[in-house]
Amino acid sequence: MVLLIECPKCRKRNSADAANCKCGFNLNKAASKVYWIEYYLHGKRKRERIGPSIAAAEQRHREVLKNRTEERFIDRNKDVRTTFDELAAWYLELPHIKAKKSYTRDVYSIRELGQFFSGKVVRDITINRIEAYRQKRLGETSYRKQQVRPATVNREIACLKHLLNLAFQEGLIESLPFTKLKALKENNIRDRVLTDEEYNRLISFCPLHTRQIVKMAYYTAMRQREILNLTWGRVDLKGGFIRLQPEDTKTNDGRTIPLHPELLQMLKAMPRTIHGKVFTRDGKPLTEIKKSFNMACKRAGIENFTFHDLRHTAINNWRLQGHDFFRIMAASGHKTMEVFKRYNTVTDEELKVLVPG
Repeated sequence: MVLLIECPKCRKRNSADAANCKCGFNLNKAASKVYWIEYYLHGKRKRERIGPSIAAAEQRHREVLKNRTEERFIDRNKDVRTTFDELAAWYLELPHIKAKKSYTRDVYSIRELGQFFSGKVVRDITINRIEAYRQKRLGETSYRKQQVRPATVNREIACLKHLLNLAFQEGLIESLPFTKLKALKENNIRDRVLTDEEYNRLISFCPLHTRQIVKMAYYTAMRQREILNLTWGRVDLKGGFIRLQPEDTKTNDGRTIPLHPELLQMLKAMPRTIHGKVFTRDGKPLTEIKKSFNMACKRAGIENFTFHDLRHTAINNWRLQGHDFFRIMAASGHKTMEVFKRYNTVTDEELKVLVPG
């Protein structure tokens, strides 16, 4: 029978008496500690995650010893004592989760899920409760003051499923409360593109740092995160390309994007900084432009338009210029024609061409 403490750095279990983990981390300096107990039942090793209370761990430790001495054993199901809050905190601290490009999205999903599942144990996360959560979210308003969409709810439930699957693999829970769950039908296809006049009006109201990023999205179809993370090492001014590597993109596929003459001129005039990021403000890397972009749209009188719609606009403009679809897909990073077609909007004016005379 052993009392263990989990290393917050590598997640390995050590003796509660150990001062240092094998990875070198000083366990005594851990801001928060997670205790486990280890014992054998019918010849098989069992480990139970108790939580941050050493008193609770010692209590459970004594309980198991007593029942073993009396030749009886009470096997407490982890699913009735492990809460969503404990799993959420554990999940968000996992190194490979924190390294995800979508980590911020996971944090947001966990926050929303926590408002409904906080305090509930794993066994209480049933199909009926999931459905209640979905209906609740669909009736709410997002930060954009729009009704929450099915796609958003699907991402949140996917995050919950991933959390529970990892917890099950690690032995933190004994079963998966729900496995088969049909996703909500998504209808998030947008067809909003900027006209030339709207684009010129928009950038005229953008502050310099926002204007540069808007121009980059408008001419390259790059995603906002790809632009904000862009470094000078990926910019080939001589060849006239941006050369993204797999680690730079959402799809983990590198791609080469041609630079419009206006972008070449803009980039050549921009200063280089020691951290290597292309887009900065007062010498510091930019991490978001949501407020300044939304304000520029408001002042320009442009409604129902998101930053991602600039990607839509760029792809549609390339099509209108007569470029081959496969070349456009190579630059935009689309893998399938099905997804690519969602970014192309055929206007009434274009359809009129089909009518003779």
